[in-house]
Amino acid sequence: MLGLTVDQQADLEVHGGPDKALHHYPADHYAAWRTELGREDLLPGSYGENLSTNGLTEKTVCIGDVFRVGTAEVQVSQGRQPCWKLNAHVGETKLAHLFQKTGRTGWYYRVLLPGEVAAGGSLSLIERLHPDWSVERVTAARLTREVRPEEAAILARLSGMAERWRKAFEKMADGDATEDTRSRLGHS
Repeated sequence: MLGLTVDQQADLEVHGGPDKALHHYPADHYAAWRTELGREDLLPGSYGENLSTNGLTEKTVCIGDVFRVGTAEVQVSQGRQPCWKLNAHVGETKLAHLFQKTGRTGWYYRVLLPGEVAAGGSLSLIERLHPDWSVERVTAARLTREVRPEEAAILARLSGMAERWRKAFEKMADGDATEDTRSRLGHS
């Protein structure tokens, strides 16, 4: 399952796919963005997310968490790795950098059981596999590369982790923490 039937991603090389079928962005963050960016037009949905809720954030959701959303079951697979396309989409040249700096990235789900999802529907936690590995903690390790090799090795084996992130953590466990962050974030 690759996401919502009424949704599509433009660049399937780095967007979408089984590990990034749905993007969830906390509605809780929008008030801060409106204040920080001076933009009253920023509302849930502005960052291209498929789901937005109050009360769930990167601090309270963990990699591998399984949720029921509507009649579907989904699993948290990775945090969002923001890129320059977010800047272009919203018209803010530093937004991807700010997403990464603040840790307010949201997260992706893979679909375990297809079903129907509707606005205003329910979302409930079914299972928490890794209570020590919040989306905030794992995303910070992935994006900053500031992770001890032994932690990177654990993350590389974490069930539920997206395959691309698993491979990145394998490299970090082996001492390779390189990434072209500047071009991903839109810096020259």
